[in-house]
Amino acid sequence: MTATAPTKLDVASLLSRRAHAIDASGIRKVFDLAQHLKNPINLSIGQPDFPVPQTIKDAAIAAIEQDKNGYTPTQGCHELLHAIWTRLGQEFQWHKDPIHGLSAIVTSGTSGGLFLALLCLLNEGDEVIIPDPYFVMYPAMGPLTGGKMVTCDTYPDFRLTAARIERAITPRTKAVLLNSPGNPTGVVLCQREIDDIVDLCRAKNILIISDEIYDEFTFAHARENGRFPSPALRTQDCLLVRGFGKTYGCTGWRLGYAAGPHELVQAMARLQQYTYVCAPSMAQHAAAKMFEVDMQPWVDRFEKRRDMMLDAFKEVAHVTTPGGAFYGFVEVPKHLNMTATQFVEQAIANNVLIIPGKVFSQRDTHFRLSFAQREEVLTEGFAILRGLMLAKQ
Repeated sequence: MTATAPTKLDVASLLSRRAHAIDASGIRKVFDLAQHLKNPINLSIGQPDFPVPQTIKDAAIAAIEQDKNGYTPTQGCHELLHAIWTRLGQEFQWHKDPIHGLSAIVTSGTSGGLFLALLCLLNEGDEVIIPDPYFVMYPAMGPLTGGKMVTCDTYPDFRLTAARIERAITPRTKAVLLNSPGNPTGVVLCQREIDDIVDLCRAKNILIISDEIYDEFTFAHARENGRFPSPALRTQDCLLVRGFGKTYGCTGWRLGYAAGPHELVQAMARLQQYTYVCAPSMAQHAAAKMFEVDMQPWVDRFEKRRDMMLDAFKEVAHVTTPGGAFYGFVEVPKHLNMTATQFVEQAIANNVLIIPGKVFSQRDTHFRLSFAQREEVLTEGFAILRGLMLAKQ
């Protein structure tokens, strides 16, 4: 006689330890807190507020109409790979050379590139050093890949230096993950700092993974001789991971690329065959035209917005000057005697959405705001936040 079957499958008991190890994004939790708000001043989203340039829209529409809607080669369509190598050749003198060591792959966003790279590099317990503060995805990639993400404290200036990295290195360290310009801080490392990291990692046989999603959104003072600081200016023994969504306003297209050591990129391509298969085809064909579009006017406008933010918190709260991206990581004034989470709750009660620092850090002393918003919205939001900081003085 068989036992009575349960009336409902216990799916929770079937979930893996991997699934249980991943919590909902702290950013999503802020959105949940703010659901009751009507027309909030939203300074929380790291998404450009400008439309996709018309040239790129036209290229995507043309690709669809020309029936370029099927699979592309796993590593990417020929037109986009050609454009990528042209850009890398101009910027770093990098050229496609699988015999001597360089390959590239088009990925489903920079997140897809980072995930594939770490799946290829990490065995159980292997380590990757990441900065603290960090992009929200970085810690989660440990449980997802079986590796361990080791945080490197970069407070108070948010600079991931070679000296700080060296203290975090162990025999299990496989890679160092750079993010410059950084999310959530906007800090840009200078070329000397990057060169020191290159020298350290070469001596320790550690790979540099350079997350350069904001490479085009680097402000004038952070460029050196007009160039974006990158480990690729010093070495080919690094993996560059870049994307198109933040630069051209097409975050939903999920499109990025990785370039670097041939053996690693080919391993990523093998895994991509059985995971993402290929990046979205029509977006790839459109992206082949993206490097022809001049986004400097928007970069200049965002730099002015950055200056608006710095002016708004002058003599009220400390903000490390962002050299790129579109974020400010603002320290909650100590006289308020509250955590960043508590301050964020007050901001939400006053109709302003920002993100507490503990989403990006092991500390809860700062909050992140995005200045990827219209100037009139920023003016209103900054005034409210400044007022909250002055209220108890």
